[in-house]
Amino acid sequence: MKCPNCQYEVTAHGNPLPTVDIIIEIGDGIVLIERKNPPLGWALPGGFVDYGESYETAALREAEEETGLKVTALRQFHTYSDPTRDPRQHTASTVFIGRAKDTPQAGDDAARAELFTEDNLPTMVFDHARILTDYYAAKKA
Repeated sequence: MKCPNCQYEVTAHGNPLPTVDIIIEIGDGIVLIERKNPPLGWALPGGFVDYGESYETAALREAEEETGLKVTALRQFHTYSDPTRDPRQHTASTVFIGRAKDTPQAGDDAARAELFTEDNLPTMVFDHARILTDYYAAKKA
């Protein structure tokens, strides 16, 4: 069945699709990507979990595909599942935190990949502003 608001196929039983997002720490900053595809805007690197793939593997794969970075010290942060978090369809995203050392380079479906700090975050798509608010609050706790 075709999603009414997007180009993706949706399972006939309507379950949310599993996704991952990754907060990549480099020094005092985090990596964000500017998306090439709708919805356009700044976002955490991430994407859909492939069939037969673990969430951890998906997070590492998406990070490397979209930023060119090899991420280490991967740890799970939180899962976000609000049915309205993605305007295309209902997704449930498990967010990971990891570290990298190199300069991010946009790849795959990222137009740009840049470092940001808490003080200079751009406007973001999906629920990524909320995710980062939770992340920074957890770091301060």
